[in-house]
Amino acid sequence: MAVSKTDWSGFYAPTLDDIEAIASQALADLPEPFKSLAADVTCAVAEFAEDDVLEGFGMKSPFELMGLFTGIGLTEDGAVPQTGQLPNTVFLYRRAILDYWAENDDNTLGEVVTHVLIHELGHHFGFSDDDMEAIEAAADAEEHG
Repeated sequence: MAVSKTDWSGFYAPTLDDIEAIASQALADLPEPFKSLAADVTCAVAEFAEDDVLEGFGMKSPFELMGLFTGIGLTEDGAVPQTGQLPNTVFLYRRAILDYWAENDDNTLGEVVTHVLIHELGHHFGFSDDDMEAIEAAADAEEHG
């Protein structure tokens, strides 16, 4: 059996801009009313989470955190923006996302980015991590049941 040799010299890892473009498309594809409710949420992409963020979650490795929601969710007191309040933001962490994607070949990069983005937007809508895990488990059971 002959082994095919691929010239990898023209291939590059997806950039911060590439991840941002995937996330922007995922936001544009949100169904209503979620699209309107998320209209004021900004999306930022960085290589990794800041050290203080990782420490706050008790994480040892920057590869443990793929995304983060910062701000005040729609169901929290003070959900109406105040003067000087930073916008609600979803941070996506490129290197952690790429590492997850490389280790889990059952998802495309677009699916991974979209999943992380939707998960973080869930916090904007007032869902906890436990809430979202239950929703995902129910969806998986329905899909495979």
